Amino acid sequence: MSSPYQRRQFAQRRHELAAKAHHLRHNPTFTEQLLWVELRGSRLDVAFRRQVVIGRYTADFVCPSRHLVIEVDGGVHTARAPLDALRDEHLRRAGYRVVRIPADLLRSNPTLAVALVRAAL
Repeated sequence: MSSPYQRRQFAQRRHELAAKAHHLRHNPTFTEQLLWVELRGSRLDVAFRRQVVIGRYTADFVCPSRHLVIEVDGGVHTARAPLDALRDEHLRRAGYRVVRIPADLLRSNPTLAVALVRAAL
């Protein structure tokens, strides 16, 4: 059983994650905007949500009905590959499949990037 202190800490962390997700939804990267244009409004016949908190992580895009997470990977992710692998494993344990789309691909060939999402669905 957790103490009142631990419960407050957990509630505070959840609040911080929700605030961060809110900020990210309102300040997307250019490549996230490109992909969102293709995903929003059930354009792929399923609903997606942006910047969703799952456990201790915030996923870029989530299709709840298919338990699918789409991550847009910019340049910073090359240096964080081990951390991303841990994150992906956490999301898999939470019941999600994770698809990573390079930001460069979204910029150069958005049609192919959307095709990758379609294939994952």
